[in-house]
Amino acid sequence: MNIEGLIADLALILVLGALSTIIFRKLKQPIVLGYIVAGFLVGPHFTYFPTIHNEDNIEFWAQIGIIVLLFSLGLEFSFKKLMNVGGSAIVTALIIVTGMMGLGVVVGHALDFSSINCLFLGGMLSMSSTTIIIKAFSDLNMNHRRFVPHVLAVLICEDLFAVVMMVLLSSIALNNSVQGTELLMSIAKLVFFLVIWFTVGVYLIPSFFKYSRKLINDEILLVVAMGMCFLMAVFSVYSGFSMALGAFVMGSILAGTCEAEHIEHLVKPVKDLFGAVFFISVGMMVDTGIIVHYAGTIAILSVVVVLGMILFGTFGMLATGQSLKIAIESGFSLTQIGEFAFIIASLGLSLGVLEPSLYPIVVAVSVITTFFTPYFIKFAEPFYNWLLPHIPQRLQLLLERYTKQETSSVSLEKRIWKAVLGRYAWRILLYSTLIIAIVIISDAYLLPFMDNLVGETWGDVVTSGITLSVMAPFLLALSMPTTKRSEWQALAEKSGSRSTMPLVALSILRLILAFGLVSWYLSNVFTFTAGITIGFGLIFLIAVFLSKKVRRRMHEMEKRFISNLNERELRRSGRGNESILVSDLHVAYIRVGYTCPFVGERLRDSNLRKKYGVIVVNIQRGSKQFPIPNGDMRFFPGDMLGIIGTDEQIQKLLPIIEDAPGSEPAESDEEMKLLPIEVTEKSPLAGNTAASIRLRDDYQALLVAIQRGDDDYIKPDGSEIFEPKDILWVVGNEAKLTKLYK
Repeated sequence: MNIEGLIADLALILVLGALSTIIFRKLKQPIVLGYIVAGFLVGPHFTYFPTIHNEDNIEFWAQIGIIVLLFSLGLEFSFKKLMNVGGSAIVTALIIVTGMMGLGVVVGHALDFSSINCLFLGGMLSMSSTTIIIKAFSDLNMNHRRFVPHVLAVLICEDLFAVVMMVLLSSIALNNSVQGTELLMSIAKLVFFLVIWFTVGVYLIPSFFKYSRKLINDEILLVVAMGMCFLMAVFSVYSGFSMALGAFVMGSILAGTCEAEHIEHLVKPVKDLFGAVFFISVGMMVDTGIIVHYAGTIAILSVVVVLGMILFGTFGMLATGQSLKIAIESGFSLTQIGEFAFIIASLGLSLGVLEPSLYPIVVAVSVITTFFTPYFIKFAEPFYNWLLPHIPQRLQLLLERYTKQETSSVSLEKRIWKAVLGRYAWRILLYSTLIIAIVIISDAYLLPFMDNLVGETWGDVVTSGITLSVMAPFLLALSMPTTKRSEWQALAEKSGSRSTMPLVALSILRLILAFGLVSWYLSNVFTFTAGITIGFGLIFLIAVFLSKKVRRRMHEMEKRFISNLNERELRRSGRGNESILVSDLHVAYIRVGYTCPFVGERLRDSNLRKKYGVIVVNIQRGSKQFPIPNGDMRFFPGDMLGIIGTDEQIQKLLPIIEDAPGSEPAESDEEMKLLPIEVTEKSPLAGNTAASIRLRDDYQALLVAIQRGDDDYIKPDGSEIFEPKDILWVVGNEAKLTKLYK
């Protein structure tokens, strides 16, 4: 590698990229367009400007850019977020992706593209640009509009579908044909590895951050995050997938941890740098000769993207019960293609199946649709106002009735069934995948080792024993019913015993599945008869002898998994802190945003306690802690507030204080906790007040409530005298409250 040439090329593209983005920012256009223009100017197809020495050097950095870009998209994605957006966003995204994919294939054939090029074209036309849409909403000051959360939810789902599509397109390209069986195997393999990666990652990574947080500074966290990103990218290639998929998955895993925003903040400069190189490399592919030659094709595809996205986006929103106005505004917001189109095009070129002329065509379509995106977003409401009077009255009534029906409150029975089926589905998928993974690892590594060690016959026996022992707890978790007693009772009271019959059927299905997995494994090692016999006996033994002990352990593991999965949201909102409840109070951490109305005000002037019923018990400003702040403390952007309140109070306050959801505090030894202190007969606290023992001054603590009896909570005013058997609920640092305990 020519180091001087590499540095010269980087200097040229970055300096020109900086200048072009400044110009585009001045023109209030997306800076992505500036990078593409810069790439065109330094590319081989524009001879009136200095050209880079070696395109391979830039391609190398561009591939790193793809990895970092998808890692960053994963950090914004999170599987927890996907669960929260619900089925409506998934259905809408599926309608858009399927419709645009089909439309792209049809138009591609009409334009005389080959079958494989038509498939890649459909994939490229089906993905709206998350980056461009978010930037457009911000520039147009529309983040508060009602339709925006629906659009962002659809974009989250599209990102996931794009990753799946890349895997499927790779499989099709390598086989040069579309074969149903191979497609299903590719999907099954992808789901298998996603479940394994996600399960192991969610179970281990948040715990790692939790136990090592005091040792990790910004530098170490960046190195750890990027190391995990590239490690998963390499492991993804080893498993038969692309590096981009591995990077996206690792980002999604880290997105659920309490360090997600911190990592996102640290990675942003890396993403900006390598992302710029990637988009500049895209611009280098632009050939004005091809664009002029294919001007008609570019115009047709641009119209297809705009009209197709409006049509399928609007229909998808309507189909999931959204109002006509939200549906139209959402459809008009999705009228562009962006980064995933370039990534899919790069994939096609690297596999050698995409026509080189198609790349600059797609880039041109992206530039045109991106340029008009803000105008289409602004045009949505006037179009709705024009369309509404022209819709027949009967159709309007039908749409309104359907919307109300879809968005009306769901019955108790439906809510129970939704919870039960969701729980059964994820546990069957999770534990079945883990059991299959254990079998694969055993066959690949343990069995050959044991055969060499003790001989083939005894090797099979020992390997089977070890494998079944490891599988046992997961088999039990798979086979045991997970329906709560309250759900059984509610269903029985609502619809009689017939409504509980499907629950019995689900339990039998899980037993059959567990038995089938054991028998399948043993039949491959021994004979079919031996597999059936031993499998039945093993399931019986697990259910009878290991039930209580193993179920308790599996429940603890599941609880830890769910806690890690929800860690980011729990840390922010304080939900789930049952161990520190006073009535229904808990601690939450909220970061003060730049648009917070209390910025610059003193604590006493904000009247948070009077207006919202919450108490500020800690302010963290950078590395400094201000436990139990006095009324003269002021709020500043970036401050992390530790707040005591009920779930309703905190949820009401979150959007007021924060700029955007999802902020967590930097970890510190000064973490505030809500702790109970019992006043005994001989306690020196008895007969005193919070003021007389100088609770705030000497212990940097605040008395939140006095529990007198089981359910009587007294709101202290500073003069309340402590009585024996009182429980004082005090917020402060646990180490500093040791004296009070003693």
